Amino acid sequence: MAGNTAAFMDRCEEAFNAASRMQNPLVVHHYDCDGITSGSIVASWFEKNSKPYRLLTVRKVDSELIEKVKKEKQLIFVDLGSGSPAMDELKGEVVIIDHHQPQCKSHLQANPHLFGFDGGSELSAAGCAYFVFRTSVDLGIVGAVGDIQYPLRSLNKTMLDDAVAQTEVEVTTDILLFGRNSRPLLQLLSFADDPYLPGLTAHEDACISFMGELGIELKNENKWRTYRDLSQAEKRKLVSALAELLALRISPEAVHKLTGEVYTLLKRQPGTELCDASEFSTLLNACGRNDKPEVGVDVCLSRPGSYEKAHALLAEHRKNLREGIAFAMKNSQDLGKFLLIDGRGVIPDSIIGVVAGMLFPGQRNKPVLALSLEASGKIKLSTRGTRKLVEAGLNLSKILSEVCPIVGGVGGGHNIAAGASIPADRLDEFLKEFAKRV
Repeated sequence: MAGNTAAFMDRCEEAFNAASRMQNPLVVHHYDCDGITSGSIVASWFEKNSKPYRLLTVRKVDSELIEKVKKEKQLIFVDLGSGSPAMDELKGEVVIIDHHQPQCKSHLQANPHLFGFDGGSELSAAGCAYFVFRTSVDLGIVGAVGDIQYPLRSLNKTMLDDAVAQTEVEVTTDILLFGRNSRPLLQLLSFADDPYLPGLTAHEDACISFMGELGIELKNENKWRTYRDLSQAEKRKLVSALAELLALRISPEAVHKLTGEVYTLLKRQPGTELCDASEFSTLLNACGRNDKPEVGVDVCLSRPGSYEKAHALLAEHRKNLREGIAFAMKNSQDLGKFLLIDGRGVIPDSIIGVVAGMLFPGQRNKPVLALSLEASGKIKLSTRGTRKLVEAGLNLSKILSEVCPIVGGVGGGHNIAAGASIPADRLDEFLKEFAKRV
């Protein structure tokens, strides 16, 4: 069923009117890329209009958060809130700008799900925030890409058309490897993790040999070449060779992750991660998942010195990702109805969901359930499906929202990707209930 665009836009206008009347609201946003960009869009509007506000970054809505903010008179929740029944306990003025499957029954919500759109694939929270505040459209694109919603379609495509019309974004088809604008070719290949390049990722010597066999020089005089420095013929040769490698070593389907639409941000700093939506999104994830979301917000708002701080966090983030993916590739278990990655004590809870989404790209015919440990001692669960599984009826958010209360946990999200937190001693019970519903 097609969504009702007009009704959704009316709700966004209603949310804007309520939010713009607030005096010094507390803006609560999630810590990942989509949360940072959507929170920054709200902050950007308040700053442009010289209105005071406060920001609070969180990982989830739980009883502790509700207790912390319940005395606030004006609250704006961004990239969280809809999926949390506990939100109904808040009595103040609340506006929710979110794209998760709704469980909260009260408060004004701008959420695509309420109007027949899929928040897991058709609009992220950053896109929703853009349609509410109509500012910083390039951050809306970054949020959508960071939430793995590309190629952009439906409401995301409407936002993209706005971005192109405003000369904020340029759309082309090209290689999707991280660093095509900013990394030397050797690092482009040896640091690759999405897609993972078997035999090349983490093997510099193999990358040097690989490029040598293709006849592509890594340096121009004394300067390291980047992908954007290559001629069109060299680009075609490199992409063709990488596609052949992926088809042979992983699967023919994995090749689809090699090239696609890329979004160049025309008003951001050229020659850096900030001018590419995918690379910008990874930079922001590095901030959030290394407990420095405020640095990500500063980058979004172009504050001096913030890019340098974020760039320093990026190297550690991508190192953790490469190690996490390598572990998952070797230690995944097929439990019949789903694949299990037990990353407890190995993969940080901040990146377990990213690792789960990268496992066997294009090859999975069953969902992935990945485990990690939270600082509290609870188990964090991250689940990832595929578009094909969702079309066949999989709804991971629904499954987790049903199973988690049985074992004393909380969970939810999207049909294609959802997360949860459960007590460590209830894992076996959870796995049995999860398997029944999958």
